[in-house]
Amino acid sequence: MDIQAEKSGIQTHLDKGNYHAAINLAISAMNECRRNKDQAGVDEFIAFIRGIVDRMADEFGSK
Repeated sequence: MDIQAEKSGIQTHLDKGNYHAAINLAISAMNECRRNKDQAGVDEFIAFIRGIVDRMADEFGSK
């Protein structure tokens, strides 16, 4: 898997505020890395998912 290309595609959804699609695609990509025994890829997508969650918390969470 081309992780950077995958993350770039997911970023287009984030730029539009489509967090649902972004999270789903990131989880799917993480699972593909897991199936391929690519732990570095799994870790990278977990970090990316955390970033999405942090962004959502900043945008929608209580101030």
